[in-house]
Amino acid sequence: MSQTRSRTVVVLAAGPGKRMNSTTPKTLHELLGRTMLGHVLAATGQVDAERTLVVVGVGAEQVSSHLAEIAPDATPVVQAEQRGTGHALRTALAAVPEASGTVLVLHGDTPLLHPETVRALVDTHETEGAAATLLAAVVDNPFGLGRVVRHRDGTLERIVEERDATAEQRAIREINAGVYAFDATLLRDALGKLNTDNGQGEEYLSDVPAALIGTGYEVRVHVTPQPTEALGCNDRAELAHLRRLLRERINTEWMRSGVTILDPATTWIDVTATVGRDAIIDQNTQLRGATAVGEGATVGPDVSLIDTVVEAGASVVRAHAVGSHIGPRAQVGPYASLRPASRLAAGAKVGTFVETKNAELGEGAKVGHQAYVGDATIGANANIGAGTIFVNYDGVAKHHTDVGEAAFVGCDTSLVAPVTVGDGAYVAAGSAITRDVPPGSLAVTRSPQRTIDGWVARRRPGTKAAKAAEAAEAAEAAETAPPTGSDTGDDAQEGPHR
Repeated sequence: MSQTRSRTVVVLAAGPGKRMNSTTPKTLHELLGRTMLGHVLAATGQVDAERTLVVVGVGAEQVSSHLAEIAPDATPVVQAEQRGTGHALRTALAAVPEASGTVLVLHGDTPLLHPETVRALVDTHETEGAAATLLAAVVDNPFGLGRVVRHRDGTLERIVEERDATAEQRAIREINAGVYAFDATLLRDALGKLNTDNGQGEEYLSDVPAALIGTGYEVRVHVTPQPTEALGCNDRAELAHLRRLLRERINTEWMRSGVTILDPATTWIDVTATVGRDAIIDQNTQLRGATAVGEGATVGPDVSLIDTVVEAGASVVRAHAVGSHIGPRAQVGPYASLRPASRLAAGAKVGTFVETKNAELGEGAKVGHQAYVGDATIGANANIGAGTIFVNYDGVAKHHTDVGEAAFVGCDTSLVAPVTVGDGAYVAAGSAITRDVPPGSLAVTRSPQRTIDGWVARRRPGTKAAKAAEAAEAAEAAETAPPTGSDTGDDAQEGPHR
């Protein structure tokens, strides 16, 4: 889209959000990868604005700090006293007296806006040369929302807030989405004439369109075909509803792009995550943050991935991973935990009840079950047996363990870092390795087995164990005893005829 005139974006985010009942400012509550404010700012991405202002008030420091992280080019403007949305906008424009052309105004608690819708609103406004253009939607339940009141010929008469509406006006289903495009010069003049003659005693931004109409200017209404875009958020229940709507939108978009989602109702994919074609997402799966799932990978059921890469053809089942990298055709789970900086090369495996942290597994390396691998590098095709512990922490500092290519570590082994197991080396089951194992060597540290015969009968007489041992000994004796009635003497061997 080519820019035809100067544009300024203003996001109103100063309200206290009392019904959220939270110490977190309302616009900083999150849904699927972004705060509400973050979603609104993302919706303005196709407008090509010269500047973006965010009006902050309650929790100004928190909101400003968040802005510095997600939109460093946006400028926070403090509304020290919250006297309504009209006053908030007037405060913002006072900070940029040079602003001209189009002023796009949005509320910070409308996270379902599409960038395409916002762009279309601005295009309509500028193409038709209107003094103002507002975004409207027709919804099934308009309760609590400002109504769009039209004349008989369909032109806009005014916007009426719920608390100020008559019974007849409350029956109107067309609502104001709180998104406007204004001519900057006319807007400044209209804002200066607002009064507080309403139920809240505040300066309503929604009164500006009627004021412009009253002085002979044209105000347009742009109706979105997707009513859910206009929904705002006042409390946690409404936030949960918006989150579900956004989940459905995201999942539908991924399925139409070639991703299989077996149970969309239990699949949650952040707007910041990506999924490749022909990937299969099974039920109860969450893809959060910067997670990226490659083509043909299988994720789920019961998987949570946060800032994790799953490459093509990999499989992750009933697992949790944070800040990890799962290579092509690698396998994770079930019941595995990959903590930050875990990296699996192609074909590697982390199996049942295995936890990894800051660990790198080479191509084809396997940690099959019940092990902890922390601060380690495991070479290609190495095998780590069940119950193995990489002992990486000495109470003060973390230390590293290296296991070489094609090495074999037996079950129930402790590798006490810092230590190296060389290429092709073996570690016998039950060992505690504290010194390096050279390539091709066998390391054994367990004590020789000692067996004390008859100990149970002497030390645990009368117990279930003693009775079981006695029965087993009797059965063994019966198996080795000669057949009943047989004669093994010389006479028997010679027979009756001598």
